[in-house]
Amino acid sequence: MTTARPLNVLFLCTGNSARSILAESILNAIGSRRFKAYSAGSHPAGKVNPFAIELLEKNRIPVAELRSKSWDEFAVPDAPVLDFVFTVCDTAAGEVCPVWPGQPLSAHWGVPDPAAAEGSDEEKRKAFFSAYNQLFHRLTIFVNLPLEKLDRNALKRQLDDIGNS
Repeated sequence: MTTARPLNVLFLCTGNSARSILAESILNAIGSRRFKAYSAGSHPAGKVNPFAIELLEKNRIPVAELRSKSWDEFAVPDAPVLDFVFTVCDTAAGEVCPVWPGQPLSAHWGVPDPAAAEGSDEEKRKAFFSAYNQLFHRLTIFVNLPLEKLDRNALKRQLDDIGNS
């Protein structure tokens, strides 16, 4: 899988306020211009969770262009051609997704929802940190896959394995 352009990756979640935003931001930071990440939700919250923003800023990852948006934006004719689509929450994994042009590879990389964490702000920060670490680990493996050497079936198996790590 090689192209002259960066490979487009869409991360999906229901609210597009925490996990998918974290994944988009991490991949754009570590993807070495090989990847362009996006995120969206089936029922977007309308704003990015402030704990996600705080954590990304603490890790010196740009947040200025982040916004909570509908996955409908990526199902229109002039949307970016997607190479990969990952669901990062259990709710979105069970939903009927739009048909993505180009038949991108997809996998489910479920992560517990840090936005659902209850308790003190410190406990909420710990939940966000845990989600961030899990996504960072998976995305580090993903960006280091020898994509040009894997056929579609082998790559799909690798993506599924990453989601189980």
